[in-house]
Amino acid sequence: MPAPCPRVFPSGPFDAKARRAFGSAVTRHAHDLGGDPLFTDAGLAELLDRYPREDVGVYTMGEGPDSWQRGRLGDISGAELVQAVKAGNLWLNLRGSSARDAYLGGMNRQIFSELKRALPGFMPFRTDLALLISSPGARVSYHLDVPRVMLFHVRGRKRIFVYPRESPFIAARDLERVVSEATTEAIPYDRSFDAGAQVFDLVPGDMLSWPQNGPHRIENGPDLNVSLSVEYMTPAALMRANAVLANAWLRERSGYEGGLEARPGFGWLPKFALARWLRVIEPRQARPETLARTFVVERGFTG
Repeated sequence: MPAPCPRVFPSGPFDAKARRAFGSAVTRHAHDLGGDPLFTDAGLAELLDRYPREDVGVYTMGEGPDSWQRGRLGDISGAELVQAVKAGNLWLNLRGSSARDAYLGGMNRQIFSELKRALPGFMPFRTDLALLISSPGARVSYHLDVPRVMLFHVRGRKRIFVYPRESPFIAARDLERVVSEATTEAIPYDRSFDAGAQVFDLVPGDMLSWPQNGPHRIENGPDLNVSLSVEYMTPAALMRANAVLANAWLRERSGYEGGLEARPGFGWLPKFALARWLRVIEPRQARPETLARTFVVERGFTG
């Protein structure tokens, strides 16, 4: 397979307005990854054949937030798996792709190389790329991510709802539980929230970025969807995450109400120090997978 495309953003990703907004608001940009042969049916099949099977997250879902079920891959080729996703009700998450696949690792490096050139002072680290392959009509329920996130959409049509990072869309206690890994990324959702959402209908070639911890949910259109979920931290994002983690510890022990830490403040530095100290004296255990495996995707799978 050839090297990853030499240019991710065909005409440069950011004008002055976008540079000011990136990371603090929802921003939409054009990318040129869709022409990469990796994202054809044949390219995806080849990737799935070489990718470690145990590192592919396999899920199916119904309508509600609690309807997701976790599965595993059985005796099925990459080409058969692509067809199963097209025909079924599946969501494949190739977690940590940039570390597990050299080709996708090169793509991850190229993305951040161009962003660092375009954004003076941009200092990303802990960068990670996950490849998402999902069925027509698949949905992802209301949730948030701890790192900053960009979604590069490559195939299909996808609608994404991005909600304000404020009450009532998110409560401080729920944010703290996610950051402290006391629960999954799912947070309480009410249909009334949709009135306050920014709604984007993504087509191939769209990239969407939103503020750290911004609540969002996703609805696929009537076709196979392929996207890259790209996560990263910055010094400010790490400070904020640690401030929220410290708030979780303080709430548990003293009932402290720290809020959503929406903007940098003088309290971030002592909270950062507290969180780093807590990691030493109370090392966190890796959060166990909360969903048991209830099905197997193998030859003849129909969803």
